[in-house]
Amino acid sequence: MTTDSHRGLGGLGILAGGGPAPGINAVIAAATIRARLEGLPVFGLMDGFSKLMVGDPDAIRPLEIEDVSRMHYRGGSMLGIARANPTRREEDLERVIASLEARGIDKLVTIGGDDTAYSAYRVSERAKGRIAVAHVPKTIDNDLDLPPEIDTFGYQTARAVGVDIVRNLMTDAKTTRRWYVVIAMGRTAGHLALGIGKAAGATLTIVPEEFRGETVPLSMLVDTLVGAIIKRRLDGREDGVAVIAEGAALSVDTEDLNQLGVIERDAHGHVRLAELDFGRELKRLVRTELQKVGIDCTLVEKNIGYELRCADPVPADLEYCRDLGYAAAKFLIEGGSGSLVSMQGGRFVPVSLEQMLDTQTNRMQVRLVDIESTRYAIARRYMIRIRRDDLEDPVILARLAACSDINTDEFHARFESIVGFEPPSLNLPIS
Repeated sequence: MTTDSHRGLGGLGILAGGGPAPGINAVIAAATIRARLEGLPVFGLMDGFSKLMVGDPDAIRPLEIEDVSRMHYRGGSMLGIARANPTRREEDLERVIASLEARGIDKLVTIGGDDTAYSAYRVSERAKGRIAVAHVPKTIDNDLDLPPEIDTFGYQTARAVGVDIVRNLMTDAKTTRRWYVVIAMGRTAGHLALGIGKAAGATLTIVPEEFRGETVPLSMLVDTLVGAIIKRRLDGREDGVAVIAEGAALSVDTEDLNQLGVIERDAHGHVRLAELDFGRELKRLVRTELQKVGIDCTLVEKNIGYELRCADPVPADLEYCRDLGYAAAKFLIEGGSGSLVSMQGGRFVPVSLEQMLDTQTNRMQVRLVDIESTRYAIARRYMIRIRRDDLEDPVILARLAACSDINTDEFHARFESIVGFEPPSLNLPIS
C-alpha cells in the first residue's frame, strides 16, 4: 500500500532513450514500485525526449504499481523509446524542462546509453537544481565508460540471443559448406560482436579496436576474411562463420566507405550503420577476390541486432535491472542528483555524469574493447585467421599458397599487411 507522505512535493518521471535493450521494463517497474511505496507520484514519459521536446500533451502518463506489476519479465519498453536529442537546440532543452515542471516532476530517471546520458547531464545542468536526475546505463553495445567488470544492462541478454543465432548458423554452414558473414551491432566498440563470437566459437571475429584507432582500406577487412577462408580450407573445411562488429565500417577509409552507399545520420550525428550495405559489400568483394585465386565459395551475409534488442531479459539482466531501478528511485528520493546509477561488487555506486563527459566531444566517454587484455588475447588464439607465424614459416606458407593457386611470394606480399595489427604473443604469469 502506498502512503501520501510525498504528495505535493513533486513527482518522479521515467523515460527510455536511444535504442531498445532487454531489461528496460524491469528498471521502469522497480523504480515505479519504489517511488509509489513512498507515496511519490510517478509519471511515464512516452517515447524518450521526443514528445517532451515539442510539448506534446500525450507525452506524460501516470504510473501505478498495477501498471508495472510483472512487466519486468518482458522485453521492449512499455514507455516506447526514441533517439530524439534535446541538446541540439536550446529551445528544445528548455521545452523539456518546462514540460516536466508543468506536471510537477522534479525527479527524473533516464534509461539509455551514452547519448541519453549526455542529454540527462544537460537537463540536470540547465535545470539548476530544480530537477534531480539519475541515469541508468543501458546499451547492448556494453560501451559506457564503467569499470571493465561492470556490464551495461541488456548486454548479457543480447549476447545470449546472439550466441544462439550464430550457433545455428555454424551448424548450417557446416551442413551446407558455406560461409556466413555476420554483422553484429556495435557502433564504436566491439564488445557485443566479440562476446558473441568468442562464446559461440565463431571462426573469427573482427572488431574496430584491433585497428588501434587507425583508418584502414576496405581491402584489409576483405583480405582478413579471404585469408581466413584459405586457412580454413587447409584444414579440410569449406565452412565458417565470421562475426564482424558493424563499427568496423567506421575504421574504413572515408573514400571506401562512401562506396557502400548513401550515408545516413541519426539525431545525434552518428552514422546509421544498419542502413549501410556493409555485409553485402564485404560478401561481394570477398567472393570476387576468392575467384581471383581459384576458390569457389558460397557466402551469405547476415545482420544481427534488431533480433536482440527486445528479447525477454535473462535472469542476470532481470536481477540487475531491478537493482538499478530501485537504486535510481531511492537515490533521487533521498536527495541525490546528477549521477549515473551503477552496481559494483553488489553495492550501489553513483558515478558523476560530469566526470563521465568527454570534454573534447561533449559526449559521454566510450569504453572500448581492451585489446591488450588476456581476455582478448585468448579470443584471438581461438580464431582462424592468417597470422604472422603463418607467413614466417616456409612450410605453412607454401601450403597456404598451394590452397590459393598463387605462389608463396605473392601470398606473403598480399597478406603481410593484415598481420601488422596482430597483438603480441600471450604470456601468462606463472607466479
